[in-house]
Order: sequence, then structure tokens, then C-alpha cells
Amino acid sequence: MTFTRSLLLAIGSIGLLAGCGHSTPEDTLPTAAPTFATAVASAEDGRSEQVWDGVVEAVNQATISAQTSGRVIELPYDVNDTVAEGAVIVRFTDVEQKSAKSRAQSQIASAQAAYDEAEASYQRISEVYARKLVARAQLDQERARRDAARAALNAARAQFSEVGQQMDYTVVRAPYAGIVTERFVQIGESVRPGQALIAGVSLKDLRVSVQVPQSAIAPIRALQAADVLLPGDGSRRVAASKVTVFPYADPATHTFTVRLELPGDNTGLFPGMTVKAAFATGEAKRLLVPLTALVARGELQGIYVVDGSHVRLRQIRSGHRFGDSVEILAGLVAGERYATDPAAAAQWLARRNDGGSQ
Repeated sequence: MTFTRSLLLAIGSIGLLAGCGHSTPEDTLPTAAPTFATAVASAEDGRSEQVWDGVVEAVNQATISAQTSGRVIELPYDVNDTVAEGAVIVRFTDVEQKSAKSRAQSQIASAQAAYDEAEASYQRISEVYARKLVARAQLDQERARRDAARAALNAARAQFSEVGQQMDYTVVRAPYAGIVTERFVQIGESVRPGQALIAGVSLKDLRVSVQVPQSAIAPIRALQAADVLLPGDGSRRVAASKVTVFPYADPATHTFTVRLELPGDNTGLFPGMTVKAAFATGEAKRLLVPLTALVARGELQGIYVVDGSHVRLRQIRSGHRFGDSVEILAGLVAGERYATDPAAAAQWLARRNDGGSQ
């Protein structure tokens, strides 16, 4: 009973669409030529496409971890906050690091003094040795002491650099501009090296990851062309700047991962979204008409077809949109004339039918 009712409703909808053209016996009678604007449908060169779902990913996404120990004293950003590149996102206490820096500075001063004394002693012995007043062994001994003092000084300087790096680690900065997606610590919490602090993504550089069946991968690999259909009415497309086909398939699903790199301007796209990706698979003829030429009646679509002085509203099936045009898959063929202004065509039909009934 439900199936019969649904079928009757569908037939009634199609009849309503056909009735929009006011088709009457007068439609077959010779009348004056239409006065509204028309155009001839023509097939244009294009590419055949296959469409699959993909997931938007951020090229730059990272979890920042601690590289030194300390207690969190500053945490200016929370989840969903926008962070500028180089901004401080976490700050630790630095008491231990400052103490270590002071010790390193003292070690440098001590090593520098020892080196200066060893260098001066070596120079004195060298002058005496030149006059043949001391043995060569004594000169070698002083040279070794000087070299050891130089090595100790270099080690102290390296230790100071390491301590300075530890000081820098107490202030964590954003590596790039982005959005905070997760925060793992709180103010006052003690952290250790390697502990996760904060995670974020950049919205500047995005890509789309698509799982493509192995049966369709050959033309995609050969043509290297794809568009991402932006959310909305499907009219906006973004051409992928780079198509990367992974050289291996998933053994469980037998699909290849194809990664589409997107240009910088990705208005309306965010990581985690699902989008349609249209891949070029060959050459094809495509019948395009202006979107404004279509008439919508619920889920049904139609177009006014003009044959001489005869005008009828014909149901069509449309495909993807390309800017302000839409692809016609069925209901209209190349060479047929159609009304570019459906409102004007409907008014012309109404006037003609009113005139025929008088």
C-alpha cells in the first residue's frame, strides 16, 4: 500500500512539472515565434570525471612537548584560540636553569683563567727552549698543559650553551600560526621532558586525503588532475595544486591513498571535514547550460525547450555544476534550442494560451 501511494505521488509530481508548461492542444497549432531569449545547446570539450569522498587534513599539525623540567606558570591559550606564529604558548619556572647558568658562567671564568696561565707558561718555556736552556720534555709538558686547559675551556663554553638552551626551553613558542585543538597541562602543574603540553593545527595549508579503488587508479596516476568540490551548492571548485598517489595499496581494503594539495585560499574548508574530490579520468563531451535556465519543482528540474513556435517544459537530469553552468545528463541533447529566461518563457506561454482561449 505504501509503495503504491509513493508511486502515485511520483507520477503526480512529474505530471505537475509537465503541466507547468501549460501544454494544451493549442501547443501543436502554428503560432508566432517566441519573443523571449533562447540559446542552442551545444556539447563542449571537457574531461570525464569520477568522484569520491575525501577528508580535509592540515599539512601542519603538531603536539608540542616539554624539552625541560619545570612548573607551568603561564598558559595564555585554550582550546579553539587562534595563536600567532612565535607567540608564547607555555612558560615554565626557570629557577634551576638560572642556577645552572650561573654555575656554567663560573666554570667558564675558572677555565679561562687556567688557560691564560697555561698559555703564558708555555710561551715562557718556548722562549727559554729557543735558547737551549731547558729540555724538550719540559716544553712538551707545558704544551700538553696548555692544550688541556684549552679543552677544559671549550667544554665549559659548551656546557654554558647547553644551559642556555635549557633556559630557552622554559619558554615555548608557537612554530606557526594556527588553532589550539587540545591542551594537556594546567597552570601550576609540574612537567618533565617529553610530556605533551599543547596541540594545534594550521588552517593555512590544507590537503585532502581520498581512498580510491585500485580499478580506477591508473588514469588518476596518468592525468594527475583533480578538483575539490567546496561545500555548498556544488558550484565552487578548487583545483588541486598537486596530486600524489601513494605507491602502495591498503591490503585490507585494496584502495590507494591519493593526496590532493590545495592552494592557500581555502575558504570554507577546515580539518576533519568530508568533501567531494573529482578526478580526471579521460576526455569527454559535456552539455552545459546556464543554471538560470533551469526550473525547479521540488526535487524535479526542467527546462523550456523551443521547437520553432512550440515551447514545452521538459524534465531534465542535471550533474555537477561548473561555475554558473550546470551539466545536463538527460532530457536535453545538443542542437536543441532552450529558453535562457524561464520566467519570460512561462509568461509567453501564459499569454499565448490566454489568447487562444478567447
